[in-house]
Amino acid sequence: MKQYVIIGNGVAAAGCIEGIRSADPNGAVTVVSAERHPVYCRPLISYYLEGKTDIERMQYRDAGFYEQNGCRVLYGKSAVRLDAAAKTVELDDGTILPYDSLCVAAGSSPFLPPLEGLETVEKTFTFMTLDDAKHLNEMLGETNDKRVLIVGAGLIGLKCAEGICQRVSELTVIDLAPRILPNVLTEVPAAIIQKHIESKGVKFLLGDSVAQFEPAKAHLKNGGTIDFDILVVAVGVRPNTEL
Repeated sequence: MKQYVIIGNGVAAAGCIEGIRSADPNGAVTVVSAERHPVYCRPLISYYLEGKTDIERMQYRDAGFYEQNGCRVLYGKSAVRLDAAAKTVELDDGTILPYDSLCVAAGSSPFLPPLEGLETVEKTFTFMTLDDAKHLNEMLGETNDKRVLIVGAGLIGLKCAEGICQRVSELTVIDLAPRILPNVLTEVPAAIIQKHIESKGVKFLLGDSVAQFEPAKAHLKNGGTIDFDILVVAVGVRPNTEL
């Protein structure tokens, strides 16, 4: 019996499981999942914050997906070392997994730029995972009285803004680029979409960046300041290539 190991438990991993089972119905499949959730649709986390969906409806496959495909899932575990010669994967708890075939589908992680004083901000979030959304949801609460600063006007930052704009007292998005979605849109469509988002109460500071953070204040390079209760850093992602 062949041993298959999949590192990662996102949409790519689900496709890999289905691909393996289409060719080999009997091999042993082990999935290493850093997150403690079954595979879910990551773009829906903003709709979870809006209350438009719930965790159950965010699932990418039905509840019996892993069992039906004969998979063992190791939740809350990360791969830390590969030995290609021995064909083994070492996990962060010391477990050694042998494999005949290996798929690395580890995805990406938020990039946290070296911003001065960032470590002093207590309520700092990224916006990549369901756990990020759940923690942000807890911090926002039900009072709609929080001031939120989002650093980054790309897809991740604007998805976060979409999810929380009706749940805050102030929402500001800052980006060094001169327009929103700079890697996706040219000037004219970016301006149209920015105007629409501004109509929802979101304020943009473009062509500027944070020079220094205090625990609840951002000092900007143009000399201005922004007071906030919650900070979301959404300046991009980096592929998980440590292995």
